[in-house]
Amino acid sequence: MKLYNLKDHKQHVSFIEALQQGLGKQQGLFFPLELPEFTLTEIEDLLKQDFITRSSRILSAFIGDEIVSQVMTKRVEAAFTFPAPLVMIGKDQDVAALELFHGPTLAFKDFGARFMAQMLAEVATDQPVTILTATSGDTGAAVAHAFYGLKNVRVVILYPRGKISPLQEKLFCTLGGNIHTVAIDGDFDACQALVKQAFDDTEVKETLSLNSANSINISRLLAQICYYFEAVAQLPVEARKQLVISVPSGNFGNLTAGLLAKSLGLPIRRFIAATNANDTVPRFLKSGQWQPNQTVATLSNAMDVSSPNNWPRIEELFHRKIWRLKDLAHGTVSDQETKETMRELADLGYISEPHTAIAYRVLRDQLQEGEFGLFLGTAHPAKFKESVEDILQQTLPLPQALETRATLPLLSHHLPAKYTQLRAFLLASATSTESIKK
Repeated sequence: MKLYNLKDHKQHVSFIEALQQGLGKQQGLFFPLELPEFTLTEIEDLLKQDFITRSSRILSAFIGDEIVSQVMTKRVEAAFTFPAPLVMIGKDQDVAALELFHGPTLAFKDFGARFMAQMLAEVATDQPVTILTATSGDTGAAVAHAFYGLKNVRVVILYPRGKISPLQEKLFCTLGGNIHTVAIDGDFDACQALVKQAFDDTEVKETLSLNSANSINISRLLAQICYYFEAVAQLPVEARKQLVISVPSGNFGNLTAGLLAKSLGLPIRRFIAATNANDTVPRFLKSGQWQPNQTVATLSNAMDVSSPNNWPRIEELFHRKIWRLKDLAHGTVSDQETKETMRELADLGYISEPHTAIAYRVLRDQLQEGEFGLFLGTAHPAKFKESVEDILQQTLPLPQALETRATLPLLSHHLPAKYTQLRAFLLASATSTESIKK
């Protein structure tokens, strides 16, 4: 697999190089040089296969012989150890939720993080590496649990202090060992800016063998393509012909993966980008002007992103496929509308959290007659126990994954949003033998 840097098209790398580097020169994202496509017959064959077999074939279509097929199947089987079921909503049988929160950290990020960990384990050497990533809520837990205890891997996760739910924080800030968590005084964009500064710092990048596990890493993005195929495989044949998918969007990696699934030939009529008040992309699609505002805190905190990193990949894909950006549907949902929608879903017998409710709300408002609507359930509602219980006025039981960590002490460090202090922390903590022991 060959990829090129979106900021320097002359820089070409292999999949393994992109996996290990994370970002290219000038903080550029890597993007596939070739975009594979399946024939209609191949798509039909894929949709008849089981999740692991199908996913291995999809990933091999991109990665090629860098990871041989037998190894790919073994690694996918180790990563995707949980289902992605469809749940019908209401009585009309024209809307369903794709539940992506049945993994160990109860969020869709488990798919990408666990596949990335498996790929890095496959190509690992004795050289210690540092995974540096920023999270707006769910990425942190998925990455922490995927890499926890791996030999020669140190993980440093930055998150906005006081801007993720208490249970989200407990899920990944109580592990210790090779997992280092840092609460930053700022929003997610500030955390992400610090990560980018570290990647621009040659001494830090080389000394620590720096890598990132955000959705900027191509391995995570490719893994997410697989559950779109799994969703379609569970649909009746007639529903597949008029499929509309609503994606709750913050950093836009999830939507990028869906569009790559469509590029492969998966029969998706259209996508809807559903956002909260941090609506840079919807405003851009309306006006043609890219004007990020200051990030505001919302109920759907994992989507509190004003400068989505994956958007350049979406623009590149639309350009390469000769698709029109103006055909990308979009919608913005306020916190008040989010609360109303959560109650509406509860009345339909479905308990959701804010991100999922946003995807449903925009889908409900835009679904046309004859279409089948699918919205992504990106996190278990119990991860937002306090807000969900307050909005729905009912008690949520804690899944075991949360219950076992809820009373553990937080092990996080606390830093201002200043790179000089993060730099010192990264270099100092790199000397810890605890960080790389098995």
